[in-house]
Amino acid sequence: MSINKVVVSGNLTRDPELRSGSTGMSVLVFGIAVNDRRRDPSSGEWTDYANFFDCTVFGSRADGLAKVLTKGMKIAIVGRLHYSNWEKDGAKRSKVEIYVDEVDFMSNRNSGGQEYAAAPPSSPVEIPPAPEITVYDEDIPF
Repeated sequence: MSINKVVVSGNLTRDPELRSGSTGMSVLVFGIAVNDRRRDPSSGEWTDYANFFDCTVFGSRADGLAKVLTKGMKIAIVGRLHYSNWEKDGAKRSKVEIYVDEVDFMSNRNSGGQEYAAAPPSSPVEIPPAPEITVYDEDIPF
């Protein structure tokens, strides 16, 4: 059995391009930048590095998303990885892109990439305390 599932969140690197495939199906293509943290071995400090991924959405979902996605928006996507290779000018080329199944908006269209501000609750909600749980060593099977 194989599993091909990817979940990433990041910012759109460019405005999406809506195209029509050879069968007339809508195809939306956009890029997303996802930050990764690495420790610099010489200084010991953590630094952010951007990873860039090409993303593709197919069908009627592509038409709808083309109207709301804009450069700089923060989104989370769920999809699958797709590997393709080709030859151009005698050189072999390849890339891995994300075929998007789901998109969650983490910033609104007009905020320029700013995250949504959480609305304060209308009235305080009282949360009951968690029940006390006691674990005895004899209950653990190892």
